[in-house]
Amino acid sequence: MAYKGQPVPSSVHNIGYGKISDGKSVRVTVPGGTTIEAGKFYLLDGFLGCAQSVQTGPGQIAEVILNIEQAEYDTNQIDTDQNQNFTKGTLIYWDDANKWFTGNAQRNAGGNAVPNRLAGRVTQAKDSKGVICFILGPQVVV
Repeated sequence: MAYKGQPVPSSVHNIGYGKISDGKSVRVTVPGGTTIEAGKFYLLDGFLGCAQSVQTGPGQIAEVILNIEQAEYDTNQIDTDQNQNFTKGTLIYWDDANKWFTGNAQRNAGGNAVPNRLAGRVTQAKDSKGVICFILGPQVVV
């Protein structure tokens, strides 16, 4: 930083004024009549992340902070219907209808194939308690 009497002339260039945060979390809207449990994953306002607790009544709207950091997480919020192994390296998808992670890129909804959102990659296979570790992928979904 430049100061008066500095032996070498210098200039101060302030950059980064547009930065608001490190992008590790985002504030999203919770629709009315919804219960959000801390530590569980949700898809809200187009963002998939790990939430804090909040509960809204009918017609009530609230906000919650979603942790969307591209980091390693553990969860038991996985597809139990298909008896999937979730082995290390498996791509996982978010099935928003069932609110869980699955190994299936799409699901059948009333006879129609509905795409699930790519969520990340398994880093530790499903254990005996039905818990996996995975790296949450980037939030940019095409």
